[in-house]
Amino acid sequence: MEAKTLVLGVIGADVHAVGNKILEIAFTEAGFNVVNLGVLVSQKEFVEAALETDADAIMVSSLYGHGEIDVRGLREALIEAGIGDILMYIGGYLVVGNQDWPEVEAKFKELGFDRVYPPSTLPEDVIPTLRKDLGM
Repeated sequence: MEAKTLVLGVIGADVHAVGNKILEIAFTEAGFNVVNLGVLVSQKEFVEAALETDADAIMVSSLYGHGEIDVRGLREALIEAGIGDILMYIGGYLVVGNQDWPEVEAKFKELGFDRVYPPSTLPEDVIPTLRKDLGM
């Protein structure tokens, strides 16, 4: 079976590179084809990379608390590009301050994410769900 392709990146003005690299290594070792866009990634870059690589999922990371602002409209941009049904995951420190996690999760699901992960989620907590969601 051909490896599933993931587009991975840290969205917006966020420069947190270490976790992004850890995710790249973990997903690659789990058998995924990882296209790592790095840090400071715009919505447009996520959309273009997903189109160019025929990606199966987009993995968005945000650690500086402004994820909600940075991802607003991303699902709509993907729909406009003709890949609106692509799987989208997000994780990290997504909001500023200590907010109730179920509310944060609901907010990001409303923004079009299929899965939303809290800070300090480990790759091994994500990979089984990702495989299941991709029908692997």
